[in-house]
Amino acid sequence: MAGVISDLQVLKDPKKAADSVRFYQTDKGGYGEGDQFLGIVVPKQRKISRKYKDLSLPELQELLDSQFHECRSVALMILVLQYRKGNPEKHQQIVDLYLKNSKKIDNWDLVDMSAPYILGDWFLDRDRNILYEYAKSENLWQKRIAMLSTYGFIRKNQYEDTIKIAEILLNDKHDLIHKAVGWMLREVGKRDQAEEEKFLKKYYREMPRTMLRYAIEKFPESIRQKYLKGEI
Repeated sequence: MAGVISDLQVLKDPKKAADSVRFYQTDKGGYGEGDQFLGIVVPKQRKISRKYKDLSLPELQELLDSQFHECRSVALMILVLQYRKGNPEKHQQIVDLYLKNSKKIDNWDLVDMSAPYILGDWFLDRDRNILYEYAKSENLWQKRIAMLSTYGFIRKNQYEDTIKIAEILLNDKHDLIHKAVGWMLREVGKRDQAEEEKFLKKYYREMPRTMLRYAIEKFPESIRQKYLKGEI
């Protein structure tokens, strides 16, 4: 684990770190309030994750405990790599660690790079109640984890949980949830537009505008405009 920290420290860039502080809204009241950055771009993080792909789970826990965003990011990249190569026993251990640390997966990029590929695979043939618990949580990141995990199901042409969790989150106040729900609905529609439109025709008038725009982004322009103008 010390090697990861050392490699990250060598690559740190104060200017990029300052840019990240603004981009990820870490100021007081921002969704990333208090997060700290080293200023390391994702391709370099991925290179480090491949170098240290065999770190133990206790070592990865230490990285997840770090105040630095990039340390948590690299830990999650390694967990995804280990999950892909792991056996069922390893999968269980990784999922347990992931769920234990769900509130430390505390920005949209961290959720998006990991939830679909770990929880989205694990729950394909298992009880999914925990995702519904997360969708009803007060924690922003658990809600986004719930929504993004369903991307794993969508890729297997399973849409029911995406629709149900979208319904739970329909009236959420946070823009990052609006975007997540709209994105996952759009992914459903890319595979089965009729399935997405069943949801949209029921809810599009009450959906937050950002959620709707994300959901209909790939529709033919004529249909997209009808939804935006309330003419469906």
